[in-house]
Amino acid sequence: MRKFWAALAVTSALVAAPAVQAETLADALISAYKTSHLLDQNQAVLRAADEDAAIAVAKLRPVVDFAAKASWTKYDNSFVTSSFATSNFETSSASATLTASVLIYAGGRGRLGVDVARESVLATRAALVNVEQQVLLSAVSAYVNVRLQAEIVALRQSNMRLISQELRAAKDRFDVGEVTLTDVSLADAALASARAGLATAQGNLQVARERYKAAIGHYPSNLQGLPKTPQLPKSQEAARAIAVRNHPSVIQAQHEVKISDLRVQIAKGGMLPTISGSLSTTEQDTGLGNTSLGLSLTQPIYQGGELSALYRQSLARKEISTAALHQTVVSVSEDVGNAWTNLSVANASIQAGSLQITATQKAFDGVREEAKLGARTTLDVLNAEQDLLDARAGKLQSEASRYVGVYQVLSATGQLTAARLNLGIATFDPEAYYNAVKKAPATSTQGKKLDRIMAKIKK
Repeated sequence: MRKFWAALAVTSALVAAPAVQAETLADALISAYKTSHLLDQNQAVLRAADEDAAIAVAKLRPVVDFAAKASWTKYDNSFVTSSFATSNFETSSASATLTASVLIYAGGRGRLGVDVARESVLATRAALVNVEQQVLLSAVSAYVNVRLQAEIVALRQSNMRLISQELRAAKDRFDVGEVTLTDVSLADAALASARAGLATAQGNLQVARERYKAAIGHYPSNLQGLPKTPQLPKSQEAARAIAVRNHPSVIQAQHEVKISDLRVQIAKGGMLPTISGSLSTTEQDTGLGNTSLGLSLTQPIYQGGELSALYRQSLARKEISTAALHQTVVSVSEDVGNAWTNLSVANASIQAGSLQITATQKAFDGVREEAKLGARTTLDVLNAEQDLLDARAGKLQSEASRYVGVYQVLSATGQLTAARLNLGIATFDPEAYYNAVKKAPATSTQGKKLDRIMAKIKK
């Protein structure tokens, strides 16, 4: 019993934390955005895609190699010539070679490779936006759920106090012979059930706190009331139209279709000749040297059908990406419909819940008064109290579902981003790193710019 009341005190302190630790939903969303390891991971994935664009550009540039060679040889075997005899003969040599080579023509595959890398960057950016939506939606859900579970705990505490009063009343009436021992036992059982329900509610609150920490980066303190929800599209069809145009999954699929188109052209280019040039100069320690200039052409004639297979494969993959785009549009449209329907259901449930609470409150008050007059049993009072508890809890659940449902609609339409929510923080700039590396920099000035960008990202 002592442990139970200690747990109750802990829960009460949790619900009524000091005001100095107050936290709003905006604070929670900002924290989730700044501390999300999932966002960090996918931002790094995007930077890797940016470097793929730089690598594609680098492949179009000349390649310059330097090679130095030195050797020393000692002959330990003696030998005799017609003029003299000697042993331990030694020789040494050294040379340096500078070679430059460049791809002159490859059927357009080089430029197409740059275009593929650029489209891959854009597709990865869209995927990052989708991850951002997931992070923010999880934060909203965690915030609302902690508040909900705290309200359920308070509701359970109130229910337990009422049943304790009913138990005392049943005992008093038993003492004067108005009720039987069965009525007292029923109240005792109801109180035990209320304690179990409170313990479950407290456990659910602790689980919600852990989810909050995982989603937002720290445990909740005194959470403030929920702010007004963002504005939604005027109709479900308007929401669908926005989703089909703007959802990051659709945008990602569109760029993947473009990539598949480019790969078809690259496969065609693989059947064309490749022309490359080279320039090499060598200097030896003897003062002698040479310079050579070369030009080579390679034309595939027969490769066992591999080139044709690669071309047909690229066509098949184009069909795959095109079909995937159409399916993505279908899925996004379905998600909008489901989110909109769930929101409508939550609104209807709240209205019905309000009516149910009003009715069950009246019923409970009437049953309790009738019980005092002996027209109702203790069991009737306890059942009415349970009905009232269920009605209040159901409405709380519906209100939480409606609030989260608004953000689910925003997510389904592709509008749940830090910028769209006006959080007032500096958000990740996908252009900054790409602009710094897109020309495959190797100079110190550009290197310093990259260092500044990386330092900013790490903050």
